[in-house]
Amino acid sequence: MKITQKLKDQLWWMIISVDYDYSRIAIADHELTDDALILWLEDKQDFKNSLDECLLLDVKARDFAKIIRAENLNSYEGSKMHPTKNFVYKARIEINSPLKWYQEDASGVEQQWAREATLKAILTQLVETEAAGTYD
Repeated sequence: MKITQKLKDQLWWMIISVDYDYSRIAIADHELTDDALILWLEDKQDFKNSLDECLLLDVKARDFAKIIRAENLNSYEGSKMHPTKNFVYKARIEINSPLKWYQEDASGVEQQWAREATLKAILTQLVETEAAGTYD
């Protein structure tokens, strides 16, 4: 996932403003379009009066789908029967494609998990990229 320098700076500013306590970063609102998942972020201890005051985070729909798949949110572990050899084996069974699962199959809580997993993935990438950059 590509994070622009401007967004990196904004995210670092938010991380510093929450005293490096990532649990204070909340998703104030969200919207899923055909192209992107849009998240508005704020500090849980400093709620904003409008979304204009929140940090706007655009995540490409393709990247959001990758996170859903990587977190196994759109699948479960189950048993399948081999089509020709008549034996049962364990496998991940996909409920639906990631974005269709999010829109059509996921409960409100599961949708929230997907959004939070996305935020966590972005923050993790940001911190790991910056840490790796300091050692190069």
